[in-house]
Order: sequence, then structure tokens, then C-alpha cells
Amino acid sequence: MALNQSLQHKLLQKLSPQQIQLMKLLQVPTAILDVRIKEEMEENPALEQGEEGMDEDFDKDEFETDNNEDDFEKDGSEDEYDNIDITEYVHDGDDDIGDYKLKDDNYPDLDEKRVIPHKVETSFIELMLQQLGMLKLTTHQQKVAEQIVGSLDDDGYLRREISSIIDDLAFRQNVETNEEEISELLVDIQQFDPPGVGARNLQECLLLQLERKLDQGQPVELALKVLEKYFDEFTKKHYEKIQRGLSINDDQLREVIQQIIKLNPKPGGNVGDEAKNNNYVIPDFFIVNNIGKLELTLNSKNAPDLRISEGYRDMLRDYDKGSKKDKRQKEAVFFIKQKIDSAKWFIDAIKQRQNTLLNTMEAIMNYQHEFFLSGDETDLRPMILKDIAEMTNLDISTVSRVANSKFVQTEFGTYRLKFFFSESLQTDTGEEVSTREVKKILTDLIEEESKKHPYSDEKLTDMLQEKGYNIARRTVAKYREQLNIPVARLRKIL
Repeated sequence: MALNQSLQHKLLQKLSPQQIQLMKLLQVPTAILDVRIKEEMEENPALEQGEEGMDEDFDKDEFETDNNEDDFEKDGSEDEYDNIDITEYVHDGDDDIGDYKLKDDNYPDLDEKRVIPHKVETSFIELMLQQLGMLKLTTHQQKVAEQIVGSLDDDGYLRREISSIIDDLAFRQNVETNEEEISELLVDIQQFDPPGVGARNLQECLLLQLERKLDQGQPVELALKVLEKYFDEFTKKHYEKIQRGLSINDDQLREVIQQIIKLNPKPGGNVGDEAKNNNYVIPDFFIVNNIGKLELTLNSKNAPDLRISEGYRDMLRDYDKGSKKDKRQKEAVFFIKQKIDSAKWFIDAIKQRQNTLLNTMEAIMNYQHEFFLSGDETDLRPMILKDIAEMTNLDISTVSRVANSKFVQTEFGTYRLKFFFSESLQTDTGEEVSTREVKKILTDLIEEESKKHPYSDEKLTDMLQEKGYNIARRTVAKYREQLNIPVARLRKIL
């Protein structure tokens, strides 16, 4: 096939580096915004944190320069650098405070009182190693035991194969061991607190916990037998088979169930930082009901005031005052201007981020006004990303980035922004209601049901239809699964 050349016209949409930077910042939640700002400050020495705001005179358009790096590869004559204009960089407006401020001027006292929690805890692995230090072990056994402890997952289970642990010790630490030695050490580790650690599956985890309660009487002994012989039947609630196999009555089975449901299926999940990271939610917005008027503020506690480095501006002043300007000095000036440009763009992106967040959340607040006043999920209106995009004149993708990983704190609790978005469902009267409202009613019906005779999906469908919601049984099943509610048989209790 012959090769040939041709000219073509194409229309391409490309994002500028500043737009890309803004989109990335929109996705960053307030909880880690300070980390992102610190990273930028480490990369750009022209950006610094200070009490003052950014100077107003540092306008983005004023940073434009016709210089480029290719100029510095030429012969270095004076004329090539005469177009470096630094007059706008060395002004003396040090006392001018710009409008870029990350603190809330309307409620400064309230902003200062907001405390971001910092966790100081012992991690799960550290707790295990502390208890390991109380055992009398040889140096060889200590290395093997530490490898076992290091192989425990965040829930406290040992889900790795023993053969893999043996290989890790041999190849990474040059320690030879065998399955028997690891099994013996694992028995010791399984006696650590919290009870159940070191188990290889859920059944073993629950049995380890029950074995420590054998002195509490017959119900514990029966529970041990149930988990040893009828574990699958118990998890599937086939209680009749358990009763026939162990010849126990309903009262005895209830006592067994009470003993088992008190056990912890994730012994490592309540210890240390690993499992608690998601328990600390730092809201990005605060909505306060001030005598029927909703007031929105942005959480900016961990977003420091930023400004252009005074040291870099001093360097430009020295260059401006100097009489001799050689190539090396002008290269340094060009580098400084680039860093100042980058710092200005970042400060501007942070400012745009704050404005975009506030505008989007204000639109959501106005759209779901009734919910923020009452806290009742049935007051939620059907709302999709397109609705907010039209109200704010933003792109749908931008609204999606704002809603991602963001939280709002209200007097009724803290919610994900995605919580407020839902599809619509039509009632008998033709009115459109939020699917969130249907899910709330479905949850209420299940909570009010008799646990001895829970409602089937067909029954729930009929009850919702009686309330005026046109809904199919498969839709009820889908909503029930989304709410993590099991089927009727698994909800049944004796």
C-alpha cells in the first residue's frame, strides 16, 4: 500500500492545564484538601501559606510572557530578553488583601469552633505485637510468629494459606519452618485479645469466642454444638433441622441464637485505625436552620490562606534594581515568573473550587428545601444531576465531581451529597415521587412487620400499591437488596 500525505481540518476540544487542575480539585473532599495543598506547596516554592490573602494586583492576565524555554538555547544576546516585563511582579502593594479568603467571614466564631478530629490510637497489628511480646519464644519462633501476625487481615482473620507463609519466610527472611510449627504458634495467637483473632474462617472465629465462655452454662455448650455440626443450617436459618438433630425445643434454640448473635464476626474490625478510617466523616458543608431560613456555609477549616512568596518577589525587585542583567540572571527571572504563574493558577483554582462547591450545594439545598427543614426522607423530591446542572449552568460532569465523596452536615445528621439524587416514580394520581421516598416507606413496613411472620416481596408489593405507588414485585426486590435487607425467610426469628 502506497504512503501519501494529505491535509485535514479537525475540530478538537482540549482542556487547558488550569481546567484539568480545577477538575481534579473539585473531586478532592475537604478532609484531604490540606494534603493536596501541602503537596502543591512542596512542588512550587513560590506558593506559601500566610495570614495575608493573595494580592489583588496579581492578575492572571498580567503573568503572560512571550518568553519560552527555547530562547535560552540561543546565543544569549541582550536583545532576546528585553521583553521580560516584571513591573507587575514587584509592586509594593503588600498591604492589599485580595478577595481570596478561605475563612468564613460571616461566621468567623463558628468556623473557629469547628474541630477536625485527629485519631491517636493503637492499631490492630500493634496490639497483636504487644501481646506477642508476652510469650516466651526463641528468636526463630519470634520471626515466625511475627510473620503470622503480619498476615492477619483488618478483620483479624488469617486468610492466607500456611504454605504461602512458609514460602514468604523462606524467600524473604531466609527462615525455614514447617506447617506444624506455624499451627502451634497460631494456637497461641488465637488466645490473644480480642477473642476470635487468628481464625481462618467465620465458623472458627465464633467457636474461639464461645470456647472462652464455656463456664457460662448449657446454652454456650449447645451453641458450640450448633456451630460445630450445623453451621450451614444455622446461617440459612433451617432451625427445624437443628432442633431435630439436637433434640432441643424452641426455648433452648432461642437461648442458642442469643448466645451466637452476641459474638463478634470481625474481631479485628473494632480495634485500631484501619477499620475506623471510615467512621470519621468531615463534612464539606454545614446547613443551619435559622428560624425557618436555611443558611449554608462551606467547611474551610483545613484550607489555609495562600499567597505568592515574598521571597520570590524580593528576587524580582533585586533584578529590577540591578544595572547588569546577564543571561543567567534572566534565566532565573524566567523561572521565577513561571513559578509565580503556577502559584497564581493554583490559588485561582482553589477559589473557583470553593465557588463551584457553594453554588452546587446551594442549588441542592434550594431544590430539597423541604427535606432540610423537616429531615423526613419522604419530603425528598426526585432529583438528577441534570436538574442541578441546569440550575447552576454547570456541566453535568462538574456536578458529578462535586457530589462525589462530599458530605453535608445538617441538624438531622450528616449525609452524602449523592443521597439527595434519586430517580422518580409515578403514583396512581400521576404525581412523580422520589424513589428514596419509596425506599423509606419500604423500610418502615419491614421494621413494623412481625418477625415471626415477615412480609414476602409479594405482600410488600401489595401494601405499596395500596398506598398508591405503582411498583412491580421485581422492583420491590431490587430496592430491598439495595437497602441490604434479606429475604423474608432470613428475617424470621423464633
